[in-house]
Amino acid sequence: MLTKRIFSSVILISLIIASVFIKWVIGLVITVFIIVGLYEFFTMLEKKEIKIYKYFGMGMGVIIPLSILFRFKVTQIWELLFIVLALLFLVLMQFRRRQNYGVVVDISTTIFGIIYVSWFLSFLIKIRYLPGGLGLFAMVLIVTKLGDIGAYLVGTCFGRKPLIPHISPKKSVEGAIGGLIFSVLGALASRPFLDLSYCTLIFIGIFLGILGQLGDLSESLIKRDCQVKDSGNLIPGMGGVLDLVDSLLFTAPTFYFYISTILR
Repeated sequence: MLTKRIFSSVILISLIIASVFIKWVIGLVITVFIIVGLYEFFTMLEKKEIKIYKYFGMGMGVIIPLSILFRFKVTQIWELLFIVLALLFLVLMQFRRRQNYGVVVDISTTIFGIIYVSWFLSFLIKIRYLPGGLGLFAMVLIVTKLGDIGAYLVGTCFGRKPLIPHISPKKSVEGAIGGLIFSVLGALASRPFLDLSYCTLIFIGIFLGILGQLGDLSESLIKRDCQVKDSGNLIPGMGGVLDLVDSLLFTAPTFYFYISTILR
């Protein structure tokens, strides 16, 4: 398993490095991640026999990153417009149903998938498009993914006390602390990308480190509810795309708002 993880990590890191220098290329890569992540999310929920509008949700979900990628002006102020339109179309689609049972759950889960996967992950594209976006993009990836690596390594070697066993039995308190330390180290190592004081960098490391672990736990909660081990099997040793990006789903939008509103 460790060998597969290392191999997959090398391939993915190489892909990111090769594409991150060109904005539209990394935007397309993230869009592909969103499409696959939405597919995995809706497929998991189908196991609960929820009437998911999978392909409609994927279609609406892909509009968000593409609109950011192609600088569609509406996205600068009215990003939620697409989600509102998706909700409107989903309600209209219900009028054709013969039975009304489960309508609220079906609509809610479809909209949740669009927000949770597509909208949240699309903030990586917005970060890359900010002034100095290359360094900022690298920073959020380093802080978040180093937290994942630290939690895995420390938890595997020293994990004794379960963190939240009814959600993720393998995650430990020691692993969570290790992940937080690695996130802080990642923030400090990212100082060339963002000329901030060490205290501010430590704050960013702790804040994003906590959010990254909450993102991981939130996906674990969904998988537990759907009774699946991984969101998919596309990435050897890691599971699915959603398993790969889960920690970024909360850190990317938070980091974007922090950079664009507080530090600008």
